Amino acid sequence: MKRPERAMVLAAGLGLRMRPLTETSPKPLIPVGGKPLIDWSLDALQRAGVHEAVVNVHYLADMMVEHLRGRTAPRILISDERKTLLDSGGGIVNALPLLGDNPFFVLNADTFWIDRSQDNLGRLALAWDPGRMDILILLADLASATGHTGKLDFTMDAEGRLERAVGSPEGYIYAGGAILNPRIFTGTSASPHSLNLHFDRAIEAGRMYGLPLEGHWITVGTPDAIAPAETVLRKLHVVS
Repeated sequence: MKRPERAMVLAAGLGLRMRPLTETSPKPLIPVGGKPLIDWSLDALQRAGVHEAVVNVHYLADMMVEHLRGRTAPRILISDERKTLLDSGGGIVNALPLLGDNPFFVLNADTFWIDRSQDNLGRLALAWDPGRMDILILLADLASATGHTGKLDFTMDAEGRLERAVGSPEGYIYAGGAILNPRIFTGTSASPHSLNLHFDRAIEAGRMYGLPLEGHWITVGTPDAIAPAETVLRKLHVVS
């Protein structure tokens, strides 16, 4: 399949767990390893050949827009949620007119990964099969993850089809990267709701799949998570 040429970067959250840093800065602009969090995601999209990225903004939106103004690869389109914060699902629905009719990448602005040998978004695109899939997500395992403090998210069968982990001691973490078919949002309004609603619908239909990433996954949810993230980046010789 041709790689998706467009992407959605979810960046409109309030970043409450990242206080006090987010009292004066939106969370996606908090630096980790000398780079704002959102630029780790945008750089991954650039490497994957994505031409346009839609970024939703809400909290301290003017700071976000100013930071993104000079970005040309990918070209940035702003989905403005200043009036109402729409959560992950509603934010994507609101941005659909900018995203078009073809499958697109979705990335979180506060998680990223360091590729081992291959571009993981490229691997995701190669694995995408619209005949079988409505959603294909990147998965991280605990052994190759830094900053994760929650439970496992999914279990995967031999064909790559996903189910919710529901307390399973084995499984994977959602790595904050996916390909979605926009048809999953048919009939859904741009009202506040989680992308998890659409995950569950795709699971029920047997059309949600996963791909384990090759590399190291990092999530930065609180100020205390920055130092461990930067330690890993130095260990992997990504930053000095």
